Amino acid sequence: MAFEFKEKDIAKLTKVLQTKPKAAGHCVRFEIENKEQRRKLAVEIYSHIDIGRRKGNLVSVYSPTAHLQLHFCTGYVVSEMLGEITFVGESDGKLSGLTVEREGGCSLYANVDRDILSGDFTKLGPEVMLSGIALSLTETILPPTSEHASRNGARRSVRKRK
Repeated sequence: MAFEFKEKDIAKLTKVLQTKPKAAGHCVRFEIENKEQRRKLAVEIYSHIDIGRRKGNLVSVYSPTAHLQLHFCTGYVVSEMLGEITFVGESDGKLSGLTVEREGGCSLYANVDRDILSGDFTKLGPEVMLSGIALSLTETILPPTSEHASRNGARRSVRKRK
């Protein structure tokens, strides 16, 4: 597992969410309440825990009407300006993202083709466009795809070794 939540990460999340976390074991919990908009949710981050036969990060969001989980979170992107954090996980070219807002909102995008992040959003239907735009923020933390790596010479170095 390449990414693991550390104290510096929790400090960044605390700054954006503007609420103090509560820690217990492998879990860090943020409670968010927006009385004006009648929103309330809790975010729990479990770092480097057993998930089936592997270890990984788990992000859970609890609200009065939903429980959302992102297994094997591989990173996150913060936007202080928007007051939100997007947690992301990738598997086989598919992304899932969980966006948590300081104001108590939450959005889930699951099983999104990575290809649409760097495509032309105007060619996407409006029902697909939002997930592409929201998850495009995570491109900076995603590892390069094999297609991207081959364009940058990664495969050429493998050929030279043969």
